[in-house]
Amino acid sequence: MEPIKNRYEFTVIFDVENGNPNGDPDAGNMPRIDPETSAGLVTDVCLKRKIRNFVEIFKEDEPYYNILVKPDKALNTKFTEAYEVIGEKTGQKGKNPEAVRAARDYICQNYFDVRTFGAVMSTGNDPCGIVRGPVQISFAKSVDPIFTQDITITRQARTNESDSATMGRKSIVPYGLYRADGYVSAMLAQKITKFSEEDLELLWKAIINMFEHDRSAARGKMCVRKLYVFKHDSLLGNAPANVLFDKIVISKKDGVEVPRSFNDYEITVDKNMPEGVELQEKS
Repeated sequence: MEPIKNRYEFTVIFDVENGNPNGDPDAGNMPRIDPETSAGLVTDVCLKRKIRNFVEIFKEDEPYYNILVKPDKALNTKFTEAYEVIGEKTGQKGKNPEAVRAARDYICQNYFDVRTFGAVMSTGNDPCGIVRGPVQISFAKSVDPIFTQDITITRQARTNESDSATMGRKSIVPYGLYRADGYVSAMLAQKITKFSEEDLELLWKAIINMFEHDRSAARGKMCVRKLYVFKHDSLLGNAPANVLFDKIVISKKDGVEVPRSFNDYEITVDKNMPEGVELQEKS
């Protein structure tokens, strides 16, 4: 598969209703917020996890679409397996740089998430190097400040006969609309991971569907509402990313003070693109 030949930027807009889109372990797993503005936050790590999970389901058992970062085996075990497949010695320090490069290339070829996001694989006695991935995603941030609510719940199932019903808490966001911006570097795809057009189409599909197979009571109702893609007609790009991102503006509709649904917002898109840039609306 040939690496991509065009630079891209993208904007994904999603919302949550009566759920916790990304709990903060430093705050009792309450929804993440910016303490200065009360804007809701969802980390890039959280979004990448959902993309990985979709690809794992959609491409199950297909070659070249394995997922490296998942809780099945230790990473160092997978690095050792790469050395074994390519016929290099394992378990010895001071690896030949050519062997490390060959192991890195094997990992990139066989693991979608490394081809896409990169990985630090320099641990253990069988290191596979450090890969800068061509796809990067920013933190998602809510358009307006969010209100976090603690709901008290009761537990009826007892662990022991001597236990009684206990009380618990569930933290939710009644409603929040979030935006995340992302980047796809054709240069890094060409030089390092060989991220291909097929990989790119899978990435768009995974972003659009990243909440569809990741439902849970804690996360409530989460939906991807829009995915806008800016395609450059060159490797290096034809316009700065910030100029393109500024062409998408999300605002509350007139008369709406406290948004409670996606219909309370309007999205304005300036479709007058710089020369050499094409706007694609994927969803």
